[in-house]
Amino acid sequence: MEDNKSSFKSCLANLDIVIAGTVLAILIVLTFAGVIWRYFLGKPFTWLEEVQTACMVWIVFSAAGAAFRMGNHVAIEMIVDLMPKALQKVMTVLISVVVVAVLAYLFDKTIGFIQIFLRSGRATSMMKIPFWLIYGIAIPAYIDMIVSYFYSIWKGVKSEAKEAASGNE
Repeated sequence: MEDNKSSFKSCLANLDIVIAGTVLAILIVLTFAGVIWRYFLGKPFTWLEEVQTACMVWIVFSAAGAAFRMGNHVAIEMIVDLMPKALQKVMTVLISVVVVAVLAYLFDKTIGFIQIFLRSGRATSMMKIPFWLIYGIAIPAYIDMIVSYFYSIWKGVKSEAKEAASGNE
């Protein structure tokens, strides 16, 4: 019973990865099927590009929090690493402020775009998928990114490049 609880907790803690992985699997299957239908059966899916684009948006936004959490976002740490320890701590705080400010700005602007999509009822041309549904993933994704960013700082997660460099010493 305890193992089921930890498994559920792990799944919930990695929900962003589960979503990104599921949507990636859907994207792969649909793309493969699209190739078969187009080149072997001569009947292409006219709607495939719309769904592929929506899948890519969902994959990128849902996986972004996991990238923060695991230290896999691109970062130029070499300059900060050359600084004295006290200045490194100041830079960490400054970088955190910038990251949160940028994500908060994007969050705010995304809410505006989603409201426009909701008011206009704009949708894709073939499948009539509402744009708010496609881009709505960004709102929880920004929250996930901020939470995951601070989680990675709290847990002391290092980027892969930093781990590789410290492993050689």
